[in-house]
Amino acid sequence: MLTENMIEKILDEAVTRGADFAEVFEENSLFEETVATQEKVEQSVQGRESGVGIRIFKGLNCYYGYTNRKTEESLKELTKRLTKAMRQKEASKIILGEKNIYTMAPTVLMPSGLSFSRKMEPVQTAIRAGMDYDEEIVRMRVKLTDMEQQIQIANSEGLFAEDTRVKTRLYIGAFAQNGTDVQNGYFGPGAMQGHEYYDKIDVEACAREAARQAKVVLHSEPCPGGRMSVVVDNGFGGLLFHEACGHSLEATVIAKNSSEFCGKLGKKVASDVVTLIDDGSIDGEWGSLHIDDEGTPTQKNILIENGILKSYMVDRLNGMRAGLAPTGSSRRQNYKFAPVARMTNTYIAPGKSTPEEIIAATERGLYVKSIIGGSVESATGDFNFSTGECYLIENGKVTTPVRGATLIGNGGTVLQNVDMVAGDYDLRQGYCYASSGALFIGAGQPTIRVSNMTVGGIR
Repeated sequence: MLTENMIEKILDEAVTRGADFAEVFEENSLFEETVATQEKVEQSVQGRESGVGIRIFKGLNCYYGYTNRKTEESLKELTKRLTKAMRQKEASKIILGEKNIYTMAPTVLMPSGLSFSRKMEPVQTAIRAGMDYDEEIVRMRVKLTDMEQQIQIANSEGLFAEDTRVKTRLYIGAFAQNGTDVQNGYFGPGAMQGHEYYDKIDVEACAREAARQAKVVLHSEPCPGGRMSVVVDNGFGGLLFHEACGHSLEATVIAKNSSEFCGKLGKKVASDVVTLIDDGSIDGEWGSLHIDDEGTPTQKNILIENGILKSYMVDRLNGMRAGLAPTGSSRRQNYKFAPVARMTNTYIAPGKSTPEEIIAATERGLYVKSIIGGSVESATGDFNFSTGECYLIENGKVTTPVRGATLIGNGGTVLQNVDMVAGDYDLRQGYCYASSGALFIGAGQPTIRVSNMTVGGIR
């Protein structure tokens, strides 16, 4: 990693050339990904990334550049290029504060310290359990992702912090076949932990869940469309709110006045039963961090509380533009990206109903067990989601499994139409793709009901 002396020289170079604020972000990362089926290891790749990103503010303008050359000469040259268009002025010498060091627990089984065969044990366990689930399961495909990232962040205000981040995750895919019809199911457990994580979870149960989904979808009927109540299962059903309203609560769009939630702090934006939280400080979760990518400690941010908009997710630059304080929400994929406000672990808080009460109170609707993905227009909140395992609800009972359902709506409207929230909260793992790259996120919720929603079906 860069020495304290070299970092101070870079920051000095920036402020003496006119920067109001300067920041150095250094990263050393190891990434490994292996994909296997019941037949063979399809691929196994390993890569390393090492580089430095330098960010400079002048007023409310941001200048960002990066390099994988860590010599003093290269870093000073990059700084000069970034400040070339800025007016020069006198500035005091930068003195960094005491380094704050964040590390993983000593019990962590670092992926880089394990043999290939040891790391493959949960993969092989998942493949065997999935293939043994049912004769219609014809293929299992499991991907293991491991990441070790060490970062160092310093800025012209004296911040000096170092963080070590370790992540591991299984992507378990199961494929069921009946004649020429092939359908798939999926389960993807992951954590901000090392391989000790796989001793804490039931890998076989995860694989059986993926296989169960595939078999259910295989024997599902086409979903009818129309307006109806939609009950969304706990866990990764929370992706609905991550996409439908989470992105619209990020300072990236708030500062541009291009969100449906601009100017609504303290106002009612959802039904009374909705409390929406983003929390990057949950111990060991896939979307968690010790500090964000500006060096601010992560925290629990209550975005919506009992229907009232309480807060946004804020990074330093867009916070300056919008007059908001940072919330530990600034993130980037790696040193090649400037950080912006992004979600970490976003979820709907538990409510007072039970899943059984929600189903019984629904005369006609769709029960969504899994959401695959979707898209949203942050300025309007309009969204479109594809689903996986779904069932019809008829006269208060879950009946026919269906497939091909699409959820269509508006984030603000959905928040208002959530009328029942259960207490069976669960948090699942995923990825989010936006302006500062691909990031690991958690999305969760209890079982919830949206009283009225458009469902696109298959004719």
